[in-house]
Amino acid sequence: MRPWRLLPTPTGTPFTFAYAVVLTVTSLIAVYADPALVHALHQGSSTDVAHLVHTPLTVLLASGLWTAGGILAPYTICFLLVLTALERRIGGARTAVVFLLGHVLATLATEVPVGLAVLAGHLPDSSLHRLDYGVSFGVATSIGALTGLLRPWLRWPVLALFGSLLVQDLLGLADPLTDWGHLIALVIGVGLWPLVRRWRTASAH
Repeated sequence: MRPWRLLPTPTGTPFTFAYAVVLTVTSLIAVYADPALVHALHQGSSTDVAHLVHTPLTVLLASGLWTAGGILAPYTICFLLVLTALERRIGGARTAVVFLLGHVLATLATEVPVGLAVLAGHLPDSSLHRLDYGVSFGVATSIGALTGLLRPWLRWPVLALFGSLLVQDLLGLADPLTDWGHLIALVIGVGLWPLVRRWRTASAH
């Protein structure tokens, strides 16, 4: 195994490489730009219910341009390693589909119930404006999808380890909505196993 193949390259994994460049730029903006501007950008990119109602496509795309926690955050590192591995197996366009499906579906699965709960009077109106952005849902889906392409001796330990970490986060009750989103995203990725396996077979020919 050549160690450098673990990281994205412009020719080998163009989608992951280009996306990583974008995340690096936005992470630098988050660190060095005026805090008020950064807050405004994060607010404008948030996939909360209010934004999803008025500008769904804009915020679903914009929210994936930021990394919560910075460039060295665990999900950012997982982004580099997991999407690189996935793209080397199924190609850039298909990796983008996996990532986007997880990002969009997990977001809707967590935010739509919030909107319905507010309409029913079970949550305050302030719940419509929670700050929600980042690549973690797409990364969790990509991890789930990638495990379907690994050998069983590696697939099940990786899946069990990541799943247990997500459950631990959920039980900690620090951010239940996001934590549920991560679990949902992982399940979405596992559900994509038949598709990504067909894609890998097609890519091998």
